Amino acid sequence: MSDTRQLLGIKGGSETTNIWKLRLQLMKPITWIPLLWGVICGAAASGNYHWSISNVLASIACMIMSGPLLAGYTQTINDYYDKEIDAINEPNRPIPSGAISLIQVKIQIWVLLLSGLAVAYGLDLWAKHSTPSVFLLALGGSFVSYIYSAPPLKLKQNGWLGNYALGASYIALPWWAGQALFGQLTWITAILTLAYSLAGLGIAVINDFKSVEGDKALGLQSLPVAFGIKNASYISAGMIDIFQLAMVVVLISIGQNLASVILILLIIPQITFQDIWLLRNPLKYDVKYQASAQPFLILGMLVTALAIGHSSLV
Repeated sequence: MSDTRQLLGIKGGSETTNIWKLRLQLMKPITWIPLLWGVICGAAASGNYHWSISNVLASIACMIMSGPLLAGYTQTINDYYDKEIDAINEPNRPIPSGAISLIQVKIQIWVLLLSGLAVAYGLDLWAKHSTPSVFLLALGGSFVSYIYSAPPLKLKQNGWLGNYALGASYIALPWWAGQALFGQLTWITAILTLAYSLAGLGIAVINDFKSVEGDKALGLQSLPVAFGIKNASYISAGMIDIFQLAMVVVLISIGQNLASVILILLIIPQITFQDIWLLRNPLKYDVKYQASAQPFLILGMLVTALAIGHSSLV
């Protein structure tokens, strides 16, 4: 079990000296899931996805770009700039433990970044875009990932701004890529997904609980540090619930009543698991909460995307 945790990039995994396992650990595969799902949601929201071999291969390429390549780049560069924090919170991580050299980490960062941008450009060529929209989204997302982790801006120093940047990167950007690849990304759907990303801000807060000790030591104002563990858990739950309920209102306003009912039914178990795990002891039960509640959140995203795809918003 600890070997699996190590490969997925989850805290508490076993240590290894295998260079490829170390590289995979830096990329944190567990974090790819929402991006892969975001591409699916964007394709659904386009209203123009058809089940053909060409479309399936293009969607898989878009998911590889969003997940293993660019999310892998994001996680690797974050570990590179967080090595002092990880030395306090997770000293067995590849960089602070000395299991992998910094030059190897830098090479991995560049390989993942350039590969992701190359795939993005190839997708634009496949879609015959006059403007390379997928490439521009990939480039913009990569820049946000850099300033999230790297000084002097280091957005993650600010709990609100950093977590929103993370939430938007995990919800809005892959959604936009999937929708732009198969259809037309509109300003309305872009704004809606940015609003949905405020629920992603709540999810990002959960990732801060495991880093409280190191964040305090290095002066990073994550929400658990700024407001305390208990208050931050309520902020997290509130953001997740309120902005999903806002999507319910949007669905009703565009006449997608069945989708709004389904979304409500998917929000209810999330609130239940928040009471069971998140609000009681987020430091102890953060992984259990995410494993139990997030499947309902991402299913709700797909319901919303399908409803948008069948509405007049696209």
